Amino acid sequence: MLAELCRVLIVDDEILVRQGLRHHLNWEQEGFVIVGEASNGKEALLMVEQLKPHIVITDIVMPVMDGEEFTRIVKSHHPEVEVVVLSSFGEFNYVRSTFQSGVADYILKPKLEARELLEVLRRTAERIPALQLAAPGESSGPAKVELVIDKLLSGYEADIDPVLMKEALPYNGFCLVGVDAKRLTAGDKSAVNRLRERISAELTAYSDRMAWQPLPQDGKLVGYLLNLDRSGFAEVKHTVKSAAALTAEREPGLCWLVSEPFTNLRELQRIYTESFKKLAGYRFFYPKRNVLIHSELQAPSEAEHRFNLNQFTDEMKRGHYDSAFAYLQGHVKALAGDHRVDVFEFKSLLGNLIFNITVLLGNLEVDTKDLEEAKYRYLRGIEEADDAETAVGLLTAFIGQVEECLSARQQPAGSSGMKKLLDYIAEHYSEPLTLTEVAKHFHFNPSYLSSYFAAHNKEGFNEYVNRLRIARAEELLRAQEPMISEISGMVGYSDHSYFCKVFKKFTGLSPSQYRKQHLGQKVERET
Repeated sequence: MLAELCRVLIVDDEILVRQGLRHHLNWEQEGFVIVGEASNGKEALLMVEQLKPHIVITDIVMPVMDGEEFTRIVKSHHPEVEVVVLSSFGEFNYVRSTFQSGVADYILKPKLEARELLEVLRRTAERIPALQLAAPGESSGPAKVELVIDKLLSGYEADIDPVLMKEALPYNGFCLVGVDAKRLTAGDKSAVNRLRERISAELTAYSDRMAWQPLPQDGKLVGYLLNLDRSGFAEVKHTVKSAAALTAEREPGLCWLVSEPFTNLRELQRIYTESFKKLAGYRFFYPKRNVLIHSELQAPSEAEHRFNLNQFTDEMKRGHYDSAFAYLQGHVKALAGDHRVDVFEFKSLLGNLIFNITVLLGNLEVDTKDLEEAKYRYLRGIEEADDAETAVGLLTAFIGQVEECLSARQQPAGSSGMKKLLDYIAEHYSEPLTLTEVAKHFHFNPSYLSSYFAAHNKEGFNEYVNRLRIARAEELLRAQEPMISEISGMVGYSDHSYFCKVFKKFTGLSPSQYRKQHLGQKVERET
């Protein structure tokens, strides 16, 4: 019987525990290999089917499916798989129930030591008749390279054999390349595995110019460590852009990622965390891009990221709703254009704005019944949004509903409302007054103002404003001052020829004819 490495699956909902176990031993050196990790029993069941581990190390207390149920199902369907339970002092009753399901052994977390873990694993491996455990030290070189990379990636110190690493990674430069497959059309795990296989096959074609190592899968983030000459980094970017263009139509959900280059392998964790993994997070702000390259992202100019809630509240209380919402939307737009913004904080800000606006309107005695019912829909949508554009769109829709509430509150009613409108027009007729401007001032729809005005007045809005302006122009023309050329601007017409046209329409005379006629009548009366 040929010796082989004993395959081990780790199941624990705490990532630090999983990393601790992974790096507690030099696994391959001792004849074992970790084939996978899972954060709960349900996820682990799928991995047992796919990875065929010899031994499973599982926690007891986990979400979704705990270790007790997981152990019972595994031993029922896969009796050949041995299970070792991790537990705390207070979980003895759980441990006892798992022994009834056939677990091989258990380890107390507080007393977990490398020697005890190794002894338990060896005793458990001896229970597997079909396994001939490889003797310590028999593991191959490539597995050791993968172990070094795994340790460095997790932030652990690793003994790097310079000769071994030079053989596996002979060039003087590194970068991380991969894809964010979170929005992959076929989002199942097998689709991601097939994607990894395709990328690995493509990378093999470049083996004469670079070396590469796969990185442990991180959710739907599929990554590779590329080792190449530093001068070849430009070629990597070009190749990735070409690959992204080819896959864009077939898999529009994919986004290719290229980290910043580096020269020291001990920088691996920093580059992975601060460059490669952050690129995947930047997709929230660049949802339409299918490739993100660290060196090509331009940080926007520094913007004030702190929203001044007091300023916004004061504007709302004064009734300056347009300026208040313009400030809010301008601030949010600036944030949505800055990929450095934390996504959780961005979504939290939008949610807090919705809550604060609803409370503020209630304090201002605005009817917020519909808003109260709708706000949770907006909040849920923002929380689930895959990109900033969608989240901002939901906030904009909410503000639109707020403006409808304000419009309903401030729409004029009957003769008193019409008086307010006419008074406002009389006060501002000399300005470039339009239906839209008046509607905005009173916070309601322009089409509503048009129909309302016509229903409560014998003429439409534009005709009324023109009649008011021409009446004032007649008063000024009957006086000897000012000059006719100045009068058009004084009554609200920026175009003098248009003023003359409207004046003649209402009076039948041009402004000069009107003044001459009026002056002639005045002379006749005086004589």
